Amino acid sequence: MEGNTILVYVACIIFLFLFGRIFVLPLKSILKLIVNSILGALLIWFINLIGGAFGFHIGLNLVTSIVIGILGLPGAILLIVLKLVL
Repeated sequence: MEGNTILVYVACIIFLFLFGRIFVLPLKSILKLIVNSILGALLIWFINLIGGAFGFHIGLNLVTSIVIGILGLPGAILLIVLKLVL
């Protein structure tokens, strides 16, 4: 093999590595948001299960799941407080 061919192979490998890194980081963030939103939906379901005995209900939809998915437990507390105030 010639030196130029080896140099092209190395450059292509470096390019593929950098190109992959650019797309893996946002993909991890999106995957984390999806998992947290699913856990948020489960938390809302659990709150509704317990709150049903007291006539308390939080709507289970995409927005409330994402709020809890992004904010976590403080997001759940925020939704409970908003429900009680409004």
